[in-house]
Amino acid sequence: MHRSFRLALSLALCAATTLAFAQKGPSFRFKWKDGAGLAHYSDTLTTDAMKYGYEVVNDAGMVVQHVDRQLTPEELAAAKRAADAKAVQDTNARAQRQADVQMLAAYPDEATFTQAKQAEMDSLDQTIHTTQGNLSSQEKALTDLLQRAGDLERANQPVPKALNDRIAEQRTMVSAIRSTLERQQANRANAQLKMEGQVRHYRELRKAQQEQNPAGQ
Repeated sequence: MHRSFRLALSLALCAATTLAFAQKGPSFRFKWKDGAGLAHYSDTLTTDAMKYGYEVVNDAGMVVQHVDRQLTPEELAAAKRAADAKAVQDTNARAQRQADVQMLAAYPDEATFTQAKQAEMDSLDQTIHTTQGNLSSQEKALTDLLQRAGDLERANQPVPKALNDRIAEQRTMVSAIRSTLERQQANRANAQLKMEGQVRHYRELRKAQQEQNPAGQ
């Protein structure tokens, strides 16, 4: 009988405590650690708590929310740069996936893809060949002008200003065409490397596609 009385009393006290807490409502406070690692508590949110980061603790001592510390202006700027870079990376990745799908749809096999890329290289070669022919023609014209000036000098005759001006103009033209040819040849070399990389990429994509769909082989 005595034991039953104590059990009933305990249950009554627990019920009363629960009811009082429910009527009062939950109460929270803030906990944080400073730069030295010392813990602090406060009923209000302080600037130090926001500076170091804090936890929201209820009456039972349980953490109900964790809030990271405030970032410095430099950290915020770095975070923004990282987010912007990630956004660009994601955009490029989506564009690449879309381009890969279109490429596989447009070229059913590696031979067809390689043939299309080789056609692009042939076009570059034709442009280079045209520039080489133009350069050869302009170099011959410059040689002829220099020959005329040399003949006059050997005859102890003055070289007319118009001829000297024409030689200067022709040299400038030849130099410009040579620069154009060098640029085209460099572009062609880069295009060759790019084409080789594209063919390898196509081969890898097609292999992965076939592995995912063996029945389509």
